[in-house]
Amino acid sequence: MKIFVAGATGAIGRPLIAQLLAQGHEVVALTRSLEKGQTLAEQGVELAIRQSLRFANADVFDADAVKAAITRVQPEVVIEQLTSLPKTYTAESMSAASALNTRIRREGGANVLAAAQAAGVRRYLRQSIAFWAIPGTGLADEETPLAFDASPAVAADAHIVTEIERDLLGNPNLEGIALRYGFLYGPGTWFAPDGDVAQQVRQQQFPIVGNGEGVWSWLHIEDAAIATVAAAERGNPGIYLITDDQPLAVCEWLSAYAQWLNAPPPPQVSVEDALRISGADAVYYGTQMRGASNAKAKRELNFQPRPLEWMVNTAVAHAS
Repeated sequence: MKIFVAGATGAIGRPLIAQLLAQGHEVVALTRSLEKGQTLAEQGVELAIRQSLRFANADVFDADAVKAAITRVQPEVVIEQLTSLPKTYTAESMSAASALNTRIRREGGANVLAAAQAAGVRRYLRQSIAFWAIPGTGLADEETPLAFDASPAVAADAHIVTEIERDLLGNPNLEGIALRYGFLYGPGTWFAPDGDVAQQVRQQQFPIVGNGEGVWSWLHIEDAAIATVAAAERGNPGIYLITDDQPLAVCEWLSAYAQWLNAPPPPQVSVEDALRISGADAVYYGTQMRGASNAKAKRELNFQPRPLEWMVNTAVAHAS
């Protein structure tokens, strides 16, 4: 298939391009910088398949340029992975990046979606988020409501997710698929050994809040790419939660992560102190987060995620 990828130079975009090419698809990657796009093509992509990767140069905020690019390419499928996240994972950096990230997701995404519809694209996949389900017992699934009553920032993000998914899934002219990814780890992410969270953990700046009962669902970026290709090829219209098999409470994964990094054990702070120092978001992520079920993705996409890297290594270390 001919597949148009918007957001091809992000953390998921790089392995996604490689997976699409490996499966024999013709790929056109949207990039603002041809130089940046060419660098992507030179990273781990065999010469024999580079000929299947081309680049379209356009700013996602320029609706006419995006429309011209997609019309010229005439893809069967569009995969949108548009985000603008900071290199550091702190309350301050996330707040500073929020306005641009929201604009890219809303305005940039709307431009790509409108261009795809105008060009007669058959199928459209859009990145979404798995970890903003309403707090509760058990694992959230695709039908679980989002956390509109959580902290102000989480509630705002839940509304944005609902908005962009509604615009896609309510479009009768496209086979729309929303891929709600879990917390991403692997090369180029905050949780890589050279990433920002790893550095915070080494410096004991990433604490367990309260009892650390918030449950996180994880996803390796290469598994995100594999699942995305499967959804592009054979997924059914609708929502998929794309996470691994091991949702874990913060008190468990963070302690194992610190051990994996050969870092000191993470400190523990009270809910009251976390509210005062870091705000309501930290309390939500640390104590209220709800894990996600990947049953639908495993059933319909034959998704087989790898075990969480530092839990495997920690288990081996304990066994030895």
